[in-house]
Amino acid sequence: MTEFTISSFNVKNLIGAEKEYYRFEEYTPEEFAWKQDWLADQVMTMDADIVGFQEIFEEEALREVIAEADVRGIASNEASVPDRSKRYARKAIFRKLAYAPYSDAALAFAPNLSDSGPGERRPGLAILSRFGFSSEPEVIQQLDPPLQIPFHHLGGGGAGNYTVKRLSRPLLKVRIPVGGRVITVFNCHLKSKLGEFIRPHGERYSPEVDLLHYDPEGRAMGSLRAGLRRMAEAWVLRKLIVEELNHGHPVMVLGDFNDSENAVSTEIITGEAPFRNYAWMRRHNAEAANDRYSKEEAKQIKESVERVRLHSAERLFVRKSLRDMVYTSAFGGVFESIDQIMMSRHFHPDYEKRIGEMEYFSVFNDHLTDGSHPEAPYNKLASDHGQIMAHFRMNDPD
Repeated sequence: MTEFTISSFNVKNLIGAEKEYYRFEEYTPEEFAWKQDWLADQVMTMDADIVGFQEIFEEEALREVIAEADVRGIASNEASVPDRSKRYARKAIFRKLAYAPYSDAALAFAPNLSDSGPGERRPGLAILSRFGFSSEPEVIQQLDPPLQIPFHHLGGGGAGNYTVKRLSRPLLKVRIPVGGRVITVFNCHLKSKLGEFIRPHGERYSPEVDLLHYDPEGRAMGSLRAGLRRMAEAWVLRKLIVEELNHGHPVMVLGDFNDSENAVSTEIITGEAPFRNYAWMRRHNAEAANDRYSKEEAKQIKESVERVRLHSAERLFVRKSLRDMVYTSAFGGVFESIDQIMMSRHFHPDYEKRIGEMEYFSVFNDHLTDGSHPEAPYNKLASDHGQIMAHFRMNDPD
């Protein structure tokens, strides 16, 4: 039996001091030291075996955070781990009291292909694994061939298509050996809900960002573009997930979905939930009103849907606990979970052939403040996301 933890951590704009990442945005040396201090504490507190990081501008800055977490974790071990010299030596009250350094862990970094010069930086992703990787990590961002999404007029006939040549941020795919098996892990950061506006040629900015001449229709169109891009990116991820499941590989997907669990983009990633009984449904090629799927066909359909479906770690946790609310984002009076850990049915408690099961789900969100309150501090240096971590127990291979 192998126990492990896997977490998702949007660090919010990790880059070294005095480097302009977005226009007029950079950290002073003091601010960077504060941010590094806070991030190291979070990494040490989580002490996760696998961590998916989002919003990483520089690999070196992340390595410095991890190294600092190790320094603090080792010091904590010396003070806290029971031994014969400590009065509480026989009072081991925690299953895992000791911090495990990442000195032998593997780190995969996926830079953003759209990353540019000062003021126009674009963040990438990273995955940290104490188990290493069983094969070379894969980065997916430039689409070759491009994704073509055709549309049709409601009255018939073609209505053009939406083309995606590059994702807004990369997808990072790794294979991690755990407990005698290999799990495919995807880390993602989908397009945000911030409006996507077009800047006219030769202009310094898009008209829609001029709030003194507020353009509600234009800003709504920007939200439409952002939503369409996010859902297209979700489909690209879904295709990669299905490919892995078709090869029989257990899959976990984590990251910043920038949408809630029940949003369309999230449902694209997880796949559709099956109906309880397809036998009452009229056949796709029905020739009569009562021409419905047989019980055998209904069973086949349900298995086809379940086989490629992902399940939310958060929802499984809420189902088995007394907690009724989990959130990783708080803004404008809206508390929601936009960071997710999803798993294939290989880890679902109701699947008889499961290879493991989630035991617990942790949320680290005490630092979040609701920006709708005027007195709420602006968390520029901490993250504006809560961290989530799922605790798993793997069965021994047969």
